[in-house]
Amino acid sequence: MKILVVEDEPKTGTYLKQGMVEAGFVVDLASNGVDGLHLASTESYELAILDVMLPGIDGWQVLQGMRRAGKEMPVLFLTARDQVEDRVKGLELGADDYLVKPFAFSELLARVRTLLRRGGKAKDAAFLRVADLELDLLRRRVTRAGKRIDLTAKEFVLLELLLRRQGEVLPRSLIASQVWDMNFDSDTNVIEVAVRRLRAKVDDDFEPRLIRTVRGMGYVLEDVAKDGACD
Repeated sequence: MKILVVEDEPKTGTYLKQGMVEAGFVVDLASNGVDGLHLASTESYELAILDVMLPGIDGWQVLQGMRRAGKEMPVLFLTARDQVEDRVKGLELGADDYLVKPFAFSELLARVRTLLRRGGKAKDAAFLRVADLELDLLRRRVTRAGKRIDLTAKEFVLLELLLRRQGEVLPRSLIASQVWDMNFDSDTNVIEVAVRRLRAKVDDDFEPRLIRTVRGMGYVLEDVAKDGACD
């Protein structure tokens, strides 16, 4: 699942992103309200975590802009402001929850998962499917043909990325940035090794094969076998 974090304090932003990534989420981080609103309005997220006091435009304005743009994903406010009127204002503007700093990350994570479970949209977004392969994003489970498949955290994120963009050839540079949060290094084979291990788990004992290598371009996950150069 993909989450947007808008937090201007660098240490807090890095802490939040690292923690959410380790919990299995894909995270975009913005350090000001203008960038946060742009990402929220142009990208697809299952949830947004917003600070209130932001440079550029504040969290209230980011939320208002999101709602005007038709973005209905749940919003959790994080702020040091513990006034009742602040919490009421956020909820009246369309926020779904409010957590006051300092906070325990375990509580934040529990609230995020609770918000993602609420409502039909969250329920629909909790599963990704192609052919007989299914990802349960909330429970972090993968099955194929009804058989449970155990993946590492990175394998799960890699498979989620391929499924979200099924039918699209993903270059190694994109996979490196989205899954490993690093720039692609042509001298490393970490991506090839990860894809090989993922295939061994989700493809080798099943038909049809879903993950293909497009030589010189990258990898694609799709249900329909196509002619062309592939491994």
